[in-house]
Amino acid sequence: QVQLVESGGGSVQAGGSLRLSCAASGYTYNTNCLGWFRQAPGKEREGVAALYIASGSTYYTDSVKGRFTMSQDNAKNTMYLQMNSLKPEDTAMYYCAAGAIEICAVGADFGYWGQGTQVTVSS
Repeated sequence: QVQLVESGGGSVQAGGSLRLSCAASGYTYNTNCLGWFRQAPGKEREGVAALYIASGSTYYTDSVKGRFTMSQDNAKNTMYLQMNSLKPEDTAMYYCAAGAIEICAVGADFGYWGQGTQVTVSS
């Protein structure tokens, strides 16, 4: 089992920045892909970013390209999502995820999930 705990959410004005963290514990050795998702009220959950652990390659959904950056700190077993130039439409509950994925990509079918952290962007 892998446990994931997010932190770093909050409220910010449009144009501002936030950094989300996700600390992993447990049997993390059997994961090869990390991801971030978000779900706004009344909308389906959508993939935001993904990171292939072995190479550090990152992938993003079009709406966040150039604004969000996903990274990992292997020594701390922690993944991050740096969010800049935030927009009101980025308001959502953000979830981190991890898993053993055949093709690491945004929105992949992850096996492990965090509990979520709220991000609210006001105009």
